[in-house]
Amino acid sequence: MDVTVHRGKNQIGGSIIEVRAGATRVLLDAGRELDDDGSGPLPQLPDLFEFAGFDALFLSHYHGDHAGLAYDVHRDIPIYIGEASYRMIRVSDRYRKKESFTPKGFLCDSRPIHIGGITVTPYLCDHSAFDSYMLLCESGGETILYTGDFRSNGRKSYDVLLKKLPRHVDRLICEGTTLSRENVRTLTEKELEESAVELFRNTAGPVFVLQASMNIDRIVTMYRAAKRSGRIFLEDVYMADMASAAGKSIPNPAFDDVYPFLTTPARYEELAKYEKRVGKPFIARNRFVMCVRDSMLSYIKSLSGIMNLEGGLLVYSLWSGYRETESMKRFLSSCEELGLRIVSLHTSGHADESALKKLVETVNPDLLIPVHTENMGRFREITSVPIEEAD
Repeated sequence: MDVTVHRGKNQIGGSIIEVRAGATRVLLDAGRELDDDGSGPLPQLPDLFEFAGFDALFLSHYHGDHAGLAYDVHRDIPIYIGEASYRMIRVSDRYRKKESFTPKGFLCDSRPIHIGGITVTPYLCDHSAFDSYMLLCESGGETILYTGDFRSNGRKSYDVLLKKLPRHVDRLICEGTTLSRENVRTLTEKELEESAVELFRNTAGPVFVLQASMNIDRIVTMYRAAKRSGRIFLEDVYMADMASAAGKSIPNPAFDDVYPFLTTPARYEELAKYEKRVGKPFIARNRFVMCVRDSMLSYIKSLSGIMNLEGGLLVYSLWSGYRETESMKRFLSSCEELGLRIVSLHTSGHADESALKKLVETVNPDLLIPVHTENMGRFREITSVPIEEAD
């Protein structure tokens, strides 16, 4: 098998990786650049966009830097993605008034998919995107494992994943996002939960959590902390729809102590399907944890008109880099003016050096192809496996 990294070397995001065996060509991910809002030009791959030159596209997860180009690929190229991932994409697309792409089939843990001369087997892994997969490609006795994005500090067992993976692969295409950062121990979601419980219990006023609506592990973490601290859990209608799409076990309005709310009348039809929908008077009467986004500042200000936010808490649970944007600076400053104390409580969605080493030791590759990193040289320092820059 031949590997071509069309995009994704020496950068984070925009992943496009080709695996070829004879006449069979499959793509592993088709992502947009991190700073591409969808208006940027398409990569120069006519056999992906202008005609069906690939036999299949496998999407490891729903983040835009891995799946953002799926809407633009030629309609005759079959797309495969996790089923829960696709349900969440459909929710997001509905809110953006965007037409979703249609998958040919769904990825299922350890269930192989045969595409011409290549067999692709997905392995469910942990990431800040729910329903993410590593992808094992096999052909003619040769094996290539692509990690997608993964971590060992979430709520899925890393050891269970490692036990499923082969004891040897010919090549490992491995993400190294965190290798550009200072090597510090990564907190687990369970450790975040314990910290959140302590914060929530010691806060007299309301609690707001600034987090991504599609980060399902973080929803679980903050819900569990709310429950343990005697607070109800509030999701705006978008997050409620996203959590419901992820699965019945994910905190959503079907739970007794989870309530959906609305920040704009334009979305009332979305809220109306939930029997337990609540408004500001109900919210103001209860001890709560409310999940918010920086676009909800006016809603938070309106709450301050009917309840006292002094002594309250805003938990910042996003990548620290977002704090440098002007919109985030305005949001955080305004929240402080309303009397909210701001505390950062976050952890990475990507594997740290320890997890990367453990993966390499487990699958024992002959060659390692670093992707999704700005410091590929660091791989040479943490492993003795030969490093290959794919063409």
